[in-house]
Amino acid sequence: MTTEVDQPFVLDLADPAAVRLELTGGKGSSLARLAAAGLPVPGGIHVTTDAYRAAVAGAPQRSIIEAIGTVDPDRPETHEAAAAHIAEVFAVLEVPATVADAVRAGYSTLGVACDPSDAPVAVRSSATAEDLPGMSFAGQQDSFLNIRGADALLRAVRDCWASLWTARAIGYRARHGIPADDVALAVVVQHLVDADAAGILFTVDPMTGSRDRVLINAAWGLGEAVVGGQVTPDTFRVARVGGAVDTMVSTKEVRTVRTADGTGNEPVPTELRDRPSLTDEQAGRLATLGARIEELYGVAMDVEWALRDGSPFILQARPVTGAAGERTVTEVWNDSLRGDYLWTNANLGEALPSVMTPLTWSLVQTFMANAMASAEIGHPVYGNVGGRFYMNLSVIETIGRAFGMTRTTDAAQREVFGQLPGHLDIPVIPIGRWALLKVLVPAVRDNRKALAADVRALPAFLETAEQRGTELRERAARIGDTRELAAFWRAELAPYLVESSRMLRGAGKQDGNLLLRLRRDLRETLGDADAEVLTSGLSAGGQGLASIGPLVGLRAVARGDLDRETYVRRYGHRCADEFEVSAPRPAEERDWLGRQLAGLAETDVDAMLARQHEVRAAAWTRLEERSPRKAAALRRRLARWSGTARDRESARSEVVRTFWALRTFALRAGELTGLGDDVFYLDGDELAGVLDGAEVPGGRLATRRATYEQYRDLPAYPAVIRGRFDPVRWASDPALRTDVFDEHGLAAGADDEVKGFPGAAGVVEGVARVVRTVADGEALRAGEVLVTSVTNVGWTPLFPRAAAVVTDVGAPLSHAAIVARELGIPAVVGCGNATMRVRTGDLLRVDGAHGTVEILEPAGTRDD
Repeated sequence: MTTEVDQPFVLDLADPAAVRLELTGGKGSSLARLAAAGLPVPGGIHVTTDAYRAAVAGAPQRSIIEAIGTVDPDRPETHEAAAAHIAEVFAVLEVPATVADAVRAGYSTLGVACDPSDAPVAVRSSATAEDLPGMSFAGQQDSFLNIRGADALLRAVRDCWASLWTARAIGYRARHGIPADDVALAVVVQHLVDADAAGILFTVDPMTGSRDRVLINAAWGLGEAVVGGQVTPDTFRVARVGGAVDTMVSTKEVRTVRTADGTGNEPVPTELRDRPSLTDEQAGRLATLGARIEELYGVAMDVEWALRDGSPFILQARPVTGAAGERTVTEVWNDSLRGDYLWTNANLGEALPSVMTPLTWSLVQTFMANAMASAEIGHPVYGNVGGRFYMNLSVIETIGRAFGMTRTTDAAQREVFGQLPGHLDIPVIPIGRWALLKVLVPAVRDNRKALAADVRALPAFLETAEQRGTELRERAARIGDTRELAAFWRAELAPYLVESSRMLRGAGKQDGNLLLRLRRDLRETLGDADAEVLTSGLSAGGQGLASIGPLVGLRAVARGDLDRETYVRRYGHRCADEFEVSAPRPAEERDWLGRQLAGLAETDVDAMLARQHEVRAAAWTRLEERSPRKAAALRRRLARWSGTARDRESARSEVVRTFWALRTFALRAGELTGLGDDVFYLDGDELAGVLDGAEVPGGRLATRRATYEQYRDLPAYPAVIRGRFDPVRWASDPALRTDVFDEHGLAAGADDEVKGFPGAAGVVEGVARVVRTVADGEALRAGEVLVTSVTNVGWTPLFPRAAAVVTDVGAPLSHAAIVARELGIPAVVGCGNATMRVRTGDLLRVDGAHGTVEILEPAGTRDD
């Protein structure tokens, strides 16, 4: 076949030259690319466009051009007339001997397991202007299945050439301005897969554009019944993360099969009609192939496939057309697809309230691996759900039950994560108790040893942490060589992230469940209101609570007791997105401190702290009068817990300072490599590799940036998520709920009542101000009720202006509750639906002791 290939009239399907669109057409070029990438494409040959041009050279081509010259794009009757004239040309066309010999020789190579002269093949047209982004020529040229013998193949090739000039194809090209001289047709000849099942696969949901699941349509027999709409196929949605398969089985009445003279339809056997045409494992394999094809092309793909004896084959792949196909390819960041778990973004979600960049997520994983004492049980303790951080309560619940600690676990979860909305139960992971204990017992033993070492090291760490974190950040900014910066990361900065994370773990565990027991005992003795009062006051004294530190520090600067430089060094790293390394720190903004001082001037923080001191003293007096001995014991326990709380807050502040150093490192890496802010779309190891000279994964950067931007542009997700959650599909639902999502539909209906967890006692009436971001918080006026999704230290300077605080996310140990108690501001936290139900201007009654928020008068109905 050397002579023929050199011309070339025929090429092997995977020949490197076959990827040339002008030689093998859109379908052929795509199949050649797939085959070269190692994908399971049936073997075959290309009859090239040179073969077509040789066949129509001379009089046939002149007749074609003459007929096309009569076509008016807007007059269908001219399309029909031209098509009829050209059909007559091909009806008498003789295939040149050189072309016919090349096709016969190529066909002879396809007889692998059968007679070479009678191999059944599929013959498909492949035009030079089809299957291209922005163009849709699907179905405009003919295909022929179950062709046997060289003579039948030559007739099928000629019929494919003729189908280039149907009335539909002529009209389409005329409307799109494609000249007739530019059009040629190749033909793909492949082994016919005698499919048990076949169908179509979309790597993107063609309706919503969501990429969380691969969508597969499947039916029995060859794929023509599915493509032609002659059967209602089964639908399989395969999660890209975790591989869970959702199946919708249809009644399949007919299937396309091979016949003696080609193909035809026959009834599906009764026992198969309502049976799934794919197993979950087969659907998963097809989804994996679809993802590989999408990665190869860099766009969403529409894939035709067939399955024979359990083995999948790719028959065709083209870009998805329409709005879904026009979207940039994105990755799937969604650990909720791993199983039926209950997720919450409370607690650490305060420090990660927004969508994370890939670099931040990789650093957070290092932080979590060292800040949490946990065991690997095969299920994620935390996860990335649509780019946002969530904790998996199912793991905590499962472990608690295994150790017979359900009551303690439930109490801890209420304090740390708040009440669950919608009356949801926490699904328990189906894992045997003894299998779980076999993993957990040694893990607990090892964790105890590590925790003891962390607790011992904590005091020395806190003494020098501010200086060390600052020095690391300043050194990162000065390094002028990429390899030196990579060495600095590996030798000093990454180990310091591990160390500071472990110190936070030690600070949080040095007194175990002391806080939970203390708060329980205080409530039983004094009631909820006095218990909350007595667990405030942590900012008093020389060593203040870090959550309120920025506010106390501002007061000191305003009085002249603290210089501005010291304040910026001490608190300039605390912000609304503290762990997000792409987010600027307040200290990087020139007028940040001036704006903070101006806002402080509108309030009297000293008076608020003094008033809360008096309230606290009165509570102690009541306790001492009731039970002097119990009061003394509780004072000792409270003093011990206060120290633990301050250590925990201080350690967390130093972790955040470490993330400031990490941000500086990333910015410097962007400067030295020329990547700029693209560095935030690499993970830590990838970034270190690029600094050491590894190739920049340019395509991956673009995909990740698109993924980040897609998730960032969606509304904030529900605080609690049960089961598999698709952020894109959820955001497109006009009835979406931002309080809770339940895959199983078991959550109670959305409640018009706003209620949450008692955060700080007190009752107040005031006008609501719904604030989405800290930047928007400048609109908050003194005496208004601050209503927002979640707060953290970056929000602290806003609190003195608020008459009360109401949050969607939170618990008694959340930032909003702690700071509100310190300042004596009523707070209701963890409402779930506050920002759904409350509007700016509503008159509210906030009862912090009972966790209720009442809308007294909606905005616009009052006479102000």
